[in-house]
Amino acid sequence: MKFTAIILSLLSLLNFADAHPTGGHDPELVAAKRVKELHRKYIKIVEGILKYRKTGCTIKTVRRRKEWNSLTKPEKLDYINSVHCLAKLPPQTPLSLVPGVRTRYDDFTASHALRTPFVHQNGIFLAYHRHYNHLFETALRTECNFKGTLPYWDWTLGWEDVNKNPIFDGSPTSLGSNGVFIPNRTHFISVNPLGKVLDRPPGTGGGCVYSGPFTPDKWAIHLGPFTDPKGPDDGWGYNPRCLDRDLLKDFGTYTRPSNITHVLDNCQDLACASPYIQESGNGVHSAGHIQVGGIMLDVFASPSDPVFWPHHAMVDKIWTMWQVIAGAKEYVGRTKEVWGTGTRYNIPPSPNVTLDSSVDVGGIIGPTKSLGELVSTIDGDYCYIYE
Repeated sequence: MKFTAIILSLLSLLNFADAHPTGGHDPELVAAKRVKELHRKYIKIVEGILKYRKTGCTIKTVRRRKEWNSLTKPEKLDYINSVHCLAKLPPQTPLSLVPGVRTRYDDFTASHALRTPFVHQNGIFLAYHRHYNHLFETALRTECNFKGTLPYWDWTLGWEDVNKNPIFDGSPTSLGSNGVFIPNRTHFISVNPLGKVLDRPPGTGGGCVYSGPFTPDKWAIHLGPFTDPKGPDDGWGYNPRCLDRDLLKDFGTYTRPSNITHVLDNCQDLACASPYIQESGNGVHSAGHIQVGGIMLDVFASPSDPVFWPHHAMVDKIWTMWQVIAGAKEYVGRTKEVWGTGTRYNIPPSPNVTLDSSVDVGGIIGPTKSLGELVSTIDGDYCYIYE
């Protein structure tokens, strides 16, 4: 009888192993471990490149972007205070161009809104947002005395439930809380002004951010909405209101660790990596916006939420890791890779982008660059890596 019980137990274990090829381990824990391994590999390779340089971006001059939750309290406060500083400076955007701008921070939202139809779901997306984030970080440093580097929000660290991520815990050193809960909402359909229909259920908030550094008495959105019902002048007019959020755990499934390893381990070219990163709805980029909700669902005005910048820094981190982890020699080739056309979903049809293609940030926050100038985080205008 005892022998039979042992046999049955062994058979049960074998059946479990067949059903769980990772040996019974949570596949997302396995993927999270793999992401850490690839990150260490990325750091080793990129530092190996930098240590032989005597000029330009070197191992001594490279700036290191950190994950939000790894920042010290003073580092978080330095970033938060600098963002508030930018929101108190006067705008440089002509009111004849964008009537609703009131602050220097609004310049960045306006710039993104002006370029939105030309820099999403196409071959410009990754380079544009890399440079856009860089210009925002530069403004914080040069105009508001920011001492740190732009942080990134690693969604994989709390993908199971965004509500529990400390970045939204509403403390003075967070990026604010969820929005006030609005009950009795029905299934919410958001029609993207660029033509994408998004079916998103209500989250756990829906109203104004109620705690932290970006409550209505401290922070205001001035532009938009650019989605129906639109704000004044189709969203371009002055429309002061609170920062709203509606955290939703459902879309965390698209920012889980295995989605990152899919790109880093399986994509051998940018034709695989770029669409997977940015795809509307189920790409890691879009899912980050969707799980935050509120103004982050408005493609045009999403930079109005201060979490936009760490979110896009994470998108940039995935791209630069993909560029580097193939090896030092392959890195050169991967930074020369381009993919896609210059129009969203290639509608209307347009030529493929090249390294010579122009990346226009709107002229308000910086000059036009060629795509080839924006492909490496350790060359040209850039000198940063991700810790």
